[in-house]
Amino acid sequence: MMVNNQRRVSAIFAALSDPTRRGILVRLSSDGEGPVTALAKPFRISLPAISRHLRVLENAELIGRRREGRSQVIRARSDGLRPAQDWMAQCAAGWDLSFDRLDALLTEEQRKGRKDEVRNRNRR
Repeated sequence: MMVNNQRRVSAIFAALSDPTRRGILVRLSSDGEGPVTALAKPFRISLPAISRHLRVLENAELIGRRREGRSQVIRARSDGLRPAQDWMAQCAAGWDLSFDRLDALLTEEQRKGRKDEVRNRNRR
């Protein structure tokens, strides 16, 4: 299960690493869904190249397809980013815990430093 999840997270980040694929997802998030030809319009690349980008997004489970007559309609999958979001939340929680520990350690060191300073002043 963990290995499959790591593969899925890696596929999502790989899909998001390309600006064209991110642009496609942005269009889908604002337009809802659309045919491949409409999605390809703002990009200065061929339809076969758009199809390859869509295949990468589909393999990462970030989009879904359905046929409508002769055309394919593409839509963003609302749950597609969830594994990457969960992974980032887990990392952030670990970092927060580490920073909280560091903060507690630094606070304790400052407290000890003040105590030592007072002791040294009283000895003089």
